[in-house]
Amino acid sequence: MERIPEFMASAYDKAASITIGSYYSVVANEIASAIDAGAILDLGTGPGYLPLEIVKRAPAVRIVGIDLTPRLIKIARENSARAGVADRVAFEVTNAMKLRFENDTFDMVFSSGMLHALRSPDKVSRVMGECYRVLKSGGEAWIYDPARIHAGIDIKSWKSLLTSRERLLYKLFTFYQWFDRPHYYHRPEFVQIIAATDFSVRWIEEKDGEIRIKLRKA
Repeated sequence: MERIPEFMASAYDKAASITIGSYYSVVANEIASAIDAGAILDLGTGPGYLPLEIVKRAPAVRIVGIDLTPRLIKIARENSARAGVADRVAFEVTNAMKLRFENDTFDMVFSSGMLHALRSPDKVSRVMGECYRVLKSGGEAWIYDPARIHAGIDIKSWKSLLTSRERLLYKLFTFYQWFDRPHYYHRPEFVQIIAATDFSVRWIEEKDGEIRIKLRKA
């Protein structure tokens, strides 16, 4: 399973909304401090909270968020309209392994908690190749995976927001994941994958179960 199932989109959105203050706003500050104008591509955007937080801090930035789950893209568009920033963010259903964008389109590509859903290093390599292609010269790709979003979720508070149907579907989803678990990549695997690209490594760190990588297109 390389995307959030449609039936889990609403529950996922409720979980993500809880972490706006504890996770998305923190990451948005990091990104806004590095780029205050230009175009950003967000891979695996989910309900779009990270792009919304970024454009609040950097009004001259324009962001495209992509995801494979149509229901999440619909929610992201609704969230952006509600936040009054729909003119600065766009969301669409697109596969990160085959981006529709032209070469040298974006100043930054960001991914938070998406790559572990890809079951093989070959698929991650394809995503990294696409990141390199669509970045402008001197542009950067920041990869955080798996994102420490879960640390900011109060499970009891989250479950109180769920309908009885959503709680049942969540139980079924967690049961299914025992048979189809994500692949969590570690530093040596990423180093090997990146070595096969033309990216230069600015920074790479693995801490508390999360790997953070910052790459630059020469």
